[in-house]
Amino acid sequence: MKFPGQRKIKHYFPVANRKTVGEITKQSTIESHICGIDQTLVDIEAPVNDSFLAQFGLTKGTSSLVDDTQAEAIYQMLMADDLISHEFAGGTIGNTLHNFSVLSDARSVLFGVISDPIRAKGYAYQYLCNTSSKVDLDVLQPVSGPIGRCFTLISEDGERTFAFNRGMANALTSENIDRDVVKESSALVISSYLMRGEDGDTIESATMTAIEYANQSGTPVVLSLGTKQIIEQDPQWWLAFISKHVTVLAMNEDEAETLTGQADPLLAAEHALEFADLVLLTAGAEGLYLSGYSDMDSRRTTSNPLKTSSIPDFNEFEFSRAMRKDDCHEPIKVYSHIEPYLGGPTAIKNTNGAGDGALSALLHDMAANHYHQQYFPASSKHTKPALCYSSFAQVCKYSNRVSFEMLNQHSPRLSRGLPEREDSLEEAYWEQ
Repeated sequence: MKFPGQRKIKHYFPVANRKTVGEITKQSTIESHICGIDQTLVDIEAPVNDSFLAQFGLTKGTSSLVDDTQAEAIYQMLMADDLISHEFAGGTIGNTLHNFSVLSDARSVLFGVISDPIRAKGYAYQYLCNTSSKVDLDVLQPVSGPIGRCFTLISEDGERTFAFNRGMANALTSENIDRDVVKESSALVISSYLMRGEDGDTIESATMTAIEYANQSGTPVVLSLGTKQIIEQDPQWWLAFISKHVTVLAMNEDEAETLTGQADPLLAAEHALEFADLVLLTAGAEGLYLSGYSDMDSRRTTSNPLKTSSIPDFNEFEFSRAMRKDDCHEPIKVYSHIEPYLGGPTAIKNTNGAGDGALSALLHDMAANHYHQQYFPASSKHTKPALCYSSFAQVCKYSNRVSFEMLNQHSPRLSRGLPEREDSLEEAYWEQ
């Protein structure tokens, strides 16, 4: 596993190693994977004219659900006219697992469905082609139908019309959740999309089965809120769900306000900490916040300038490491914040993957902590059960950098890891 901190070539696990080659080989089975559940789908983008939208009964500038027959007709016409400009594997958790594996060079495991048989150049084929080989797809459940498809149809005036067909993306069953995979994971990652199934869908019960396995084994459950439209239907239900099942909560400022009623991102994060142990909140041009708990006697004071907002000097202990509240003898709330990397991209090419990218960096740090704990159980870093390897401030930096990378490219999935040498850092940094 690659070390998630400063990206110098020497920073790989084990960080410091005085063992013989034979002893290292004996440890080679140590891994620290994460697992997640997703509605497997493909994002398809194409420029179209208004007559194309009218032909399929789509209202310009809106989002519509389409059935399998209509989705297939849309796809075939786009293919026939050679209109498809981009075709990516999608899904918020699929994107997150892919990016985690690219960043960490480590295994992740995806629970979901896949079409059987797989047709060359079909939807399932495209999904496999655009997913990192480090993402373990062996546990995908075969289904006799298409996976989900999300069409982004761009009109000549730039207006975007969305057509979504879920296919059989919600057909995952509880029998296809591997208890051992969940038990041995560094984290189980889910999204709010999984909990809005309709009659006949089984993915919600499969998700609850995985959550039950995770809660029983102490595996952190990480929830990405996904969209405020789902949360606003019943915020109190979601707060109760988070309180009972979730360790780490990831959301943007709109979702945070919908969930907590607080428009101020920092106050929203503070409120969310009454229900979760660690909160990652992306706030657009304002940057991102990481909030959580640490033990009073383990707190570390920052050397960065203190920041005052709705909470005075809120980043005072951002050099601390995150812990579950129940693992703290005297828990204190810790907050860290960072502005967009380099002020943000010159031109934002895609906003869809920024939050997923930030979460993948946090998951990398969590998995690194789990890995290091297995490799060096006697290390001083593990005298207390922390959730992350790095401090709040360091994880903020890392998540911020990955988020920038996502905004700076068209696809919501990384094609390569972050550069080992950042052009924005002075040469003296790399000589340390």
